[in-house]
Amino acid sequence: MKKPAELFSLTGKVAVVIGGTGELCGAMAEGFAAAGATVAIVGRDAAKAQVRLDRIAADGGKAAFFPCEATSKAGLEALLAEVVARFGPVDILVNGAGVNSPTPFLDITEAEFDKIITVNLKGVVLGCQVFGKHMVAKGSGSIINLGSASGLKPLSRVFTYSASKAAVHNLSKNLAREWATQGVRVNILVPGFFPAEQNRKVLNPERIAAIMAKTPMKRFGEAHELIGAALLLASDAGSFITGTETVVDGGYDAMSI
Repeated sequence: MKKPAELFSLTGKVAVVIGGTGELCGAMAEGFAAAGATVAIVGRDAAKAQVRLDRIAADGGKAAFFPCEATSKAGLEALLAEVVARFGPVDILVNGAGVNSPTPFLDITEAEFDKIITVNLKGVVLGCQVFGKHMVAKGSGSIINLGSASGLKPLSRVFTYSASKAAVHNLSKNLAREWATQGVRVNILVPGFFPAEQNRKVLNPERIAAIMAKTPMKRFGEAHELIGAALLLASDAGSFITGTETVVDGGYDAMSI
């Protein structure tokens, strides 16, 4: 039996983190690199990516930035080909690109709805198609789709976002069932309330007070607190874990009254 350090090790693995220029997925990218993986940080902001690359390099890890439009299947196919050519077959995929908006329901425009659904859902669908096909062909892999507390139960003020994340949760479980005998695991990592870039626009004082009232730990999460759960789902430590919603929320989902 492997020792715990070996179970959680990602040495020799290649991880692709879509949305890795953001705060939450960026922390996961750093965590994967620290665990031994070679990491492809995928996004559109080279400056933000460089901050992560510098931290990873200072810690002795290996990573590179790959610009990509996550809602383009052709773009994702080119990304996969480039990563494989440079690093080798992909073992881990994080689908973490996302956008949000607090627009009142009756004021949501078609353009806003389409943008959120395209990034949050279509991007995950395409990522799972492109990288899932690759993983099924090689007989192994771990896909981690970034879910949301709003994927478990609807949250006020973020109607389209909640709908898109609920769909990601459903899709992920369906794919976990589809690929369970083919060596590919699919799980949902569910952050609670983390003050990341996409949700700061909805975190006014009233909203923060409501969140704290329903969060037993009475604080926001910090990005690094997602790393442990991400390593569990990505590594051999999670070899019998698929189709799950792994919740990291300070107890929010356990709260009722």
